[in-house]
Amino acid sequence: MRVNRAWLGLIILMLPTLLVAMDMTALLLALPQLSADLGATNVQQLWISDSYGFMVAGLVITMGTLGDRIGRRRLLMIGGAAFAVLSVAAAFATGPLMLIVVRALLGVAGATLAPSTLALITNMFRDERQRGQAIAIWATCQFTGGALGPVLAGFLLEHFWWGSVFLAAVPAMALLLLVGPFLLPEFRSDQAGRLDLASVGLSLVAVLLMVYGIKQLTVESVPIVPALALVAGAAIGFVFVRRQLRLETPLLDLRLFRNRPFTAVVVALVFAGIAMAGTGLLVTQYLQSVLGFSPVASALLFAPMGLGVAAGTMAAPALARRIKQTTAIAGGLVGSALGGLLLVGVDVDGAIALPLVMIGIAVLALGTGPLFALGTGLVVGSVSPERAGSAASMSETGNYFGGSLGFALFGVLAAVVYRSGMAGTSDSLAGAVAASRHLPADQGAELLHNAREAFTASLHVTGVVAAIIFAGLAVLVLVLRPATRTSPAALPSLIEP
Repeated sequence: MRVNRAWLGLIILMLPTLLVAMDMTALLLALPQLSADLGATNVQQLWISDSYGFMVAGLVITMGTLGDRIGRRRLLMIGGAAFAVLSVAAAFATGPLMLIVVRALLGVAGATLAPSTLALITNMFRDERQRGQAIAIWATCQFTGGALGPVLAGFLLEHFWWGSVFLAAVPAMALLLLVGPFLLPEFRSDQAGRLDLASVGLSLVAVLLMVYGIKQLTVESVPIVPALALVAGAAIGFVFVRRQLRLETPLLDLRLFRNRPFTAVVVALVFAGIAMAGTGLLVTQYLQSVLGFSPVASALLFAPMGLGVAAGTMAAPALARRIKQTTAIAGGLVGSALGGLLLVGVDVDGAIALPLVMIGIAVLALGTGPLFALGTGLVVGSVSPERAGSAASMSETGNYFGGSLGFALFGVLAAVVYRSGMAGTSDSLAGAVAASRHLPADQGAELLHNAREAFTASLHVTGVVAAIIFAGLAVLVLVLRPATRTSPAALPSLIEP
């Protein structure tokens, strides 16, 4: 009976996990329509899109530790209620400024959900094998939510107005609030000290400055302000680290990084996020701007990446029962490297371009499944149950940083390769498309062909770089793995507290 209640509780926990991830990407398709309705400028559109992710990334550390202190279920219920109310407010926003503020507040609520759900799983599933399966399901929801976001948004926008994208979260959050108190256990740490407000402020400012700097590097022609933001964020982050190492009960237990396998997993989570986000950015643009598919069709064609992650994470626990966890993770990363190399074979208009890119992103994503499922379990299992929320926030922070870095770094890399291919005659494929409309038909067609060739070359480089990253991570995981063989059932116990 207890096991059945735990699995029912897991179903409820899947709802906020899926919705937080979907909300990160669902707005991409709705942004043009809502911007036209609200009269948002380009700068306001940027803040409407990014304010949510900024606040999630900036506060996930604090919320993970806060849940350990005040109760994980309590924090989850508070966050779920706030998310539902704010989603309604966003759907009926009357102006861009209101939507920016509401999106930022949604980010605050969203930051409470992911670490709370993952930490609660560690309390609900005491059996190590079942816990590994539960974490795999959790990871599936998190990493497929981002891929499903544009698909859901495309469907809603076909039939309703842009506010429906926000309202989709309300029924799920209502179910969480109604059923959660009966199925989810409460847990808080008896040894938890006071929340260090100075550490909260330092972590928030450091993360916000660095994420802002990373994102703006891809859109600013003069990178002075983003560079200053990165330097300031790094400096404040250094102060934050020094403070955590001196506190008896830190906001984030950085001493865990003294353990080599733990460090390897966290680093792998960050860099795998970089490679996946960067590849996703280039592939979605390739589908739309080179192969000519609509945004909705591109979202559907991009679904193999989400499905690949889902299949990989769900298969990971079974795989771990047959071979070492580190071997499973490293083997999966080698597969991801092969998926990245498949992207090198795509061209502008060949018959195999679409199947090859879909197979490539599916294989790439499939290989990351063991890392996201087993690696997340390793991170959370590395601490006592009282600190599970803090450990979960490490995993989440790594994911958000990886995604932000991936968009920025691969965006810059692609821009450099594209401009080189165009010999400086065009800064972007979108600009070439706009310019071709004002040229004679033959000149416009030649410009578009050259631009698409240059962008495809940037996709080739992206595939190679992603393959190098995944191959390097496979070596890192094998080199820093535990010295002794551990039972596959004892997934989280690979790392000692």
